[in-house]
Amino acid sequence: MYLSGVSASDAQGDVGAATRGVLERARSALGAAGSSLDQAVSILVFIRSASDFQAMNDAYRAFWTSQFPTRTTLVTELPTPGALVEMTIIAAEAEGERVVIHPRDWAVSPSPYSYAIKSGDTVFLSGLVSRNGRDNSAVAGDVATQTRVILENAGELLNAAGLSHANIVSSRVYLTNVSSFGAMNDAYRPYFTSAPPARATVQTALAGPQYDVEITFTASSSARRVIAEGLPPNLNLPLSAAIVAGQRVYLSGALGFDDTNKGNVAAQTRETLARLRRTLAAADRAPSDVAEATVFVPDLKNLPEVDAEYRAFFGSHAPARTTIRSGLVAADGLVEIMLTATDKH
Repeated sequence: MYLSGVSASDAQGDVGAATRGVLERARSALGAAGSSLDQAVSILVFIRSASDFQAMNDAYRAFWTSQFPTRTTLVTELPTPGALVEMTIIAAEAEGERVVIHPRDWAVSPSPYSYAIKSGDTVFLSGLVSRNGRDNSAVAGDVATQTRVILENAGELLNAAGLSHANIVSSRVYLTNVSSFGAMNDAYRPYFTSAPPARATVQTALAGPQYDVEITFTASSSARRVIAEGLPPNLNLPLSAAIVAGQRVYLSGALGFDDTNKGNVAAQTRETLARLRRTLAAADRAPSDVAEATVFVPDLKNLPEVDAEYRAFFGSHAPARTTIRSGLVAADGLVEIMLTATDKH
């Protein structure tokens, strides 16, 4: 199950209190839905400053006695005014499978998260950075070097789950500088010689200032079907418009800018959603089948216009949603949206 971004705006500048408030609200919401924090498999954490990382970790750690969920932590402006911390959570149902995956010769993470968790046919990986899994030491180098280290680490984690890079269905790439997009792609491409996963790539600060790229992967042991519909023509990037695997469809982040709508947030959002609708249809899905949406915007002041088009697209169906203030790779892009859909209702 997918839990929309949860924030706490009443912590009066105390990051630890804000973290506790978020997790208490999340625990209540998951409990009401038939799950729990102990069944969480993946958490996306947003903090406003890298200096808040340790205080967040100290408060976060107390909510689990063992087997932490996988986690990605980003540093960015939060969409909720006054909020210090926000989290989006994916959890298994109360009796659902939740198995921590950890290579035998890897050290335990220094922060409160597991590197990988298997639930059913899906393996969720934490956000990976350029670090040696055996001793947790940072591996220095340019973006290409860091990307290769990340993908090698992902391969070891997947191998421990009986999978490989070929099983990756979705990828979220976070760059600290969009100028490194080309170098990241050059290093990323050789790991996916056919049917690359769905992907979104955005610019944001990371919790570890020594790192230039962080990537979060989702993999599936189910047979994959590649969907090409929805990608712009002549797009020479290592990604698929969508991957169908098991009960889910993973769509790449879509942008909708062209020569006719530069600077027009509403028009770009409509075109973005139109492209996603075509991809959903090619996968035999509709907007009502979307379980999770991630909206990336470079400027939060544009959210009202994005939201108006978003509501019109989904109608009475409201998927779980995460809004991330981030830079986009395309200079003229004002919004990017990434979706995950489930079986048709």
